[in-house]
Amino acid sequence: MDTSLFIARECYVYRVPPRTSAGGYRASEWGDVNKSLWKGSLRIVEFSERCEIRLEDPSSEELFAAAPYDISGKAVEAVLDSSRYFVVRVESDQKQSAYIGIGFPERTEAFDFNVALQDWTRRRKSAMQGPTDSGPKPSPHLPAGPRQDFCLPEGETLNVKLPALHSSGGATQSATRKGFVLPPPPPSSKHT
Repeated sequence: MDTSLFIARECYVYRVPPRTSAGGYRASEWGDVNKSLWKGSLRIVEFSERCEIRLEDPSSEELFAAAPYDISGKAVEAVLDSSRYFVVRVESDQKQSAYIGIGFPERTEAFDFNVALQDWTRRRKSAMQGPTDSGPKPSPHLPAGPRQDFCLPEGETLNVKLPALHSSGGATQSATRKGFVLPPPPPSSKHT
């Protein structure tokens, strides 16, 4: 069963000249980006253990080109001079490959395309590692050690003194002039 991870209704395909340096591709070297070779939709499709980028005709869903994508991420390369364009390694059924440029009309679509590929890669790597005996690993962003309880004990209160500005209006008016008003404390639920 296949699952669509990302769909762009509009995607452009460009002819990519051979790379002239190891530095990477530039969309500005593709000629006029307003003149694409093909225009259609793009889908990222997840199969059981693999992922594929599919360029399809939006009305007939006929396949124009497909790019197998694996966890190495080598099938897709961002260009150096724009966040909306990428170079994709497409492959035919006979395993012949070619590099094409793709572009999105909006940066948000390009961002979502990139995030969908990164998310699939992260999930696939996690699945390949398999379950561990010690269970899930904690986030490296959380402090190590037992959780500390910073709740106030029953009946204990916390007093906060706010400095008052010296004016005729008192502390409440000075707080209001700064843009906030502190509400009175809630009534106590205990009756003594």
